[in-house]
Amino acid sequence: MIPYVRQIDFEYGRCDQVSPLVRRVIANNPSPFTYVGTGTYIVGRGEVAVIDPGPDDPTHLEAILAAIPGERVTQILITHHHSDHSPLARPLQAATGAPIVGCAITEAHADTSEVRMEADHDAAFEPDVSVCAGGEIAGSGWTFEAIPTPGHTSNHICYALKEENCLFSGDHIMGWSTTVITPPDGDMTAYLASLDLIRERGFDTLWPTHGPPIRDVAAFIDAYKAHRQERIDQILGALRAGPGSIGELVPRLYADVDSRLWPAASRSMLAAMIHLEREGRIAQEGGTYRLV
Repeated sequence: MIPYVRQIDFEYGRCDQVSPLVRRVIANNPSPFTYVGTGTYIVGRGEVAVIDPGPDDPTHLEAILAAIPGERVTQILITHHHSDHSPLARPLQAATGAPIVGCAITEAHADTSEVRMEADHDAAFEPDVSVCAGGEIAGSGWTFEAIPTPGHTSNHICYALKEENCLFSGDHIMGWSTTVITPPDGDMTAYLASLDLIRERGFDTLWPTHGPPIRDVAAFIDAYKAHRQERIDQILGALRAGPGSIGELVPRLYADVDSRLWPAASRSMLAAMIHLEREGRIAQEGGTYRLV
C-alpha cells in the first residue's frame, strides 16, 4: 500500500513558511487533478526563486507578489507545461522581469479523449532558459539542480535544492495520489527510470506541487514503484490466460472499480502495454496483445 500523505494546513492566498528557505502559497484551483490546488513555492530571502506559479489567475499572482514585499524574483522555475503549473509564468515575469526556466515541449499533444486524465496543457509554454538536459540555477543563498524526469510528461523537470537536500517534484511524485501516465506524451518506461533516479539521490524531503511534503522519501518511492509493478504483473497474469485487447482486459482487471472509470483505466493500461512491448515481453497485432 502506498503511504499517502494528504493532511495539509493552508488557506488560499496565505503565505506559509514551510522550511527555513521555503515558503508556499496555494492557488484556489482545487480539482480531481490538482488536489487542494497548485502549491507555488518561493525559495530564498531578498532574491528569490518561484517554482510553478500556477494557473493564469490574477488573484494568485497578487498573492505571490504580496508574499514578497521588498524582495526580487530572480528566477521562475517550471516543472512542466500543464495549465495548473506554467501559465502564470509570463504574467509573473511581466511583473518582476525574471527569466523563465524549464524545458520546452517538442510536440504538443492535446487531450482529445472523452475522458480527461489531466488538467489542460499550456501549449504556449516556452522557457527563456532551457534545462532539458539538466543544469544549475543559483541565487542568493540557494542553489538548484534541474533534474530531467520524463514520464508524466516528456518535458518534466524536478528541482533539487542543495541547501536543504530536498526536491521540488512537480507531478512526478505526489503524496496524495499516484501520477497520471498517458501516452503519447506520458511514457511509462521513462517514468519508471525517473523514479529510480530520484530514489538513488537520497533526498530528505519531496515538495510536490500539489499536496503536503513527503518525508519518508525512500519508502514512499518504493511503494509508488511497487504499485506500478503490481499493475504490470496483473496484465501479464491476464495475458497468460490468452490474448486480449485493452477493451477486454480492463473489465477483468478492474471488475471492482466503477465502470465509469474504465475509459481512464484503459489509457493507463495503454502506457503499461507500450512499456511491456518495449521490453519484449508482449506483442500486439491489430490491438490484440499476447505474451511473447
